[in-house]
Amino acid sequence: MPTQKLTHEILSAAIKGFEVEKERLEAQIAELRQILTGASAGSAATAEAETGVKKGRRKMSAAGRRRIAEGQRKRWAAARKESGAPASAAVKTKPRLSEAGRQRIIEATKKRWARVRAAAKKAARAAQPAAAKKTAKKVAAKRAPAAKPAAPTTAAPKAE
Repeated sequence: MPTQKLTHEILSAAIKGFEVEKERLEAQIAELRQILTGASAGSAATAEAETGVKKGRRKMSAAGRRRIAEGQRKRWAAARKESGAPASAAVKTKPRLSEAGRQRIIEATKKRWARVRAAAKKAARAAQPAAAKKTAKKVAAKRAPAAKPAAPTTAAPKAE
């Protein structure tokens, strides 16, 4: 089997073939990235690959932004004028709660929670079995101090 010598022409043809293959692979990678990120099919990545120039966001001058903002303000003013709503109607103040009203709310909340606690305590007592109630009464009676006999008020004189 004869071996071919690698000439300059063969090497340059191989390089061109690999470069074409590389561009094809880069295009496929770009398509997969578009699918992954949800970008549109004709995105900047393919345009960049075709033209070799990166597309960036277009810059707008401050004067252009001012013109656009002024036009939008005019459109909104015209829309408000057609609907009959005054321009100052857009700015409404929030009603404020008076101190007396706040105190009434606080008192009502305290009363409500007192009722909730009382109902829970009553339910806990009702759920307690009858035998446990009797035991609780006996324990309370035992814990109460018994009446001690009174000490004599007259003391005997001390002998010296």
